[in-house]
Amino acid sequence: MSRKVYEEICQIVYEQCGINLGEKKHALVHGRLGKRLRALGLQCYEDYLEFLLEDESGDEIVQLLDVISTNHTHFFREPTHFEFLQEVLQKKLKAGNRKFRIWCAAASSGEEPYTLSMVAQEACLGYEVDLRILATDISTKVLRQCLKGEYEEQKMAGISADLRKKWWKKIGDDLWSAKASLRKPLTFTRLNLMESPYPMSGPFDVVFCRNVMIYFDIHGRQKVISEAQRLLGTNDILIVGHSESLNGINHDFKMIKPSVYQRNY
Repeated sequence: MSRKVYEEICQIVYEQCGINLGEKKHALVHGRLGKRLRALGLQCYEDYLEFLLEDESGDEIVQLLDVISTNHTHFFREPTHFEFLQEVLQKKLKAGNRKFRIWCAAASSGEEPYTLSMVAQEACLGYEVDLRILATDISTKVLRQCLKGEYEEQKMAGISADLRKKWWKKIGDDLWSAKASLRKPLTFTRLNLMESPYPMSGPFDVVFCRNVMIYFDIHGRQKVISEAQRLLGTNDILIVGHSESLNGINHDFKMIKPSVYQRNY
């Protein structure tokens, strides 16, 4: 792939979803787009770029973003965040709240939203609650995995035996499927975080926006945080990845602890 083609593709990706690939991702993009060339029967990356630019349906843009997106996750990743979520929900329950709305901004292949469903439902045991969890991602590929809700044994390692027994069923020698009760609060849908305002009305009690902003420049991060702030209820919670912060971003959040913020008004 020539430098010129790579730079044009990088610009398209940035304009479409805010991901800043930079110079160091040349080999990654070259390898991943090779799959699209083979699928489309194209001979070179110049032909692919031309095809991409001429595709008025927008379907190939979606395919491009699917192969470019990085999806590294696992169940109960950064576990202190889920412990904090449990505390937040139990505090709200004691205050009389029975309606909870949670947004997972980057569903990836589903491990985080299914973890949220387990943790939230466990926190609400003994109460009749209205719990809904919105899980979004830009990649249609990973959203199909989310909806399928099936994971190999090795991916289940972070889930205790008790939680597996309660919320999952084994459907093969090496495969587990989410039970209907685990799926019930979850809604999966595609969302481009660079297209604001977002279509949700809120308010959310908790927003998980973890390990997303590392792919955006300051303008993209500002857009995401401004929308999260708009969609959260008063004094409600934003959780970002441990490697992320709100430094350099205009906001009205108060930091509760590293990577955990509370809307101030």
